[in-house]
Amino acid sequence: MRWADSPRAVCEAAEITIAMVTDSAALENIFDGPEGVLAGIGAGKLFVDMSTVSPAVSKSLAAKVRERGSDMVDAPVSGSILTLQQGKLSVMVGGRVESFERAKPVLLDLGPKVTHVGENGLALAMKLATNLSLVVQMLAFSEGVLLAEKSGIPREIAVDVLTHSAIASPMVQYRGPFALQMPEHAWFDVGMMQKDMKLVMELGRQVEVPLPTSAVANEFLTAARGMGLADQDFAIIFQVLARMAGVKL
Repeated sequence: MRWADSPRAVCEAAEITIAMVTDSAALENIFDGPEGVLAGIGAGKLFVDMSTVSPAVSKSLAAKVRERGSDMVDAPVSGSILTLQQGKLSVMVGGRVESFERAKPVLLDLGPKVTHVGENGLALAMKLATNLSLVVQMLAFSEGVLLAEKSGIPREIAVDVLTHSAIASPMVQYRGPFALQMPEHAWFDVGMMQKDMKLVMELGRQVEVPLPTSAVANEFLTAARGMGLADQDFAIIFQVLARMAGVKL
């Protein structure tokens, strides 16, 4: 492995280039200009974007890559720090089948599940459909813990029971304990999650799907930001709800 000073230099040196940046603006930023991706990606090369960005932006950039005689797929991941450490990341891929097959062996080094979901942009739609449930589940879990706690059950017991119950998805199992102790460093902070939720709400309007629980959960992220907690893991919404319930933390 060696360092390169620009996206252009990386694309010129590699047959397959992988990027993962924070948002749509960041992705467009690494694409443009004399040192950007488009300046360095030549014919026959493949660009794999693993960022969670707007499907429309991704599709637009893919079209520009194809004008250069190369190709691009969107390949966001589902998982957390814990699932990464366990080698259990799931990767969704949107793009041409032949490009998916070319990228698949590389992506399998990141996780055991790599799925082609359709054309460019659709992996991002799938990622957004996944991420909305993370916040909704965390909010519902928080409601359950606080309902039990204010009924007289110690919080530690409530968390233990719920994380071993029928509602214990992998996310609830690894984030549920955050109701007892938040991590020193956010696994996925409020600001980044709300970026995804804004994309979720935008996509919902475009395809005319009502997203009532997503909208409510998103408001708790806004409340967390208003309390100065934007840099905390999004599981901090437990504390937002706890304050509303008059529970001491």
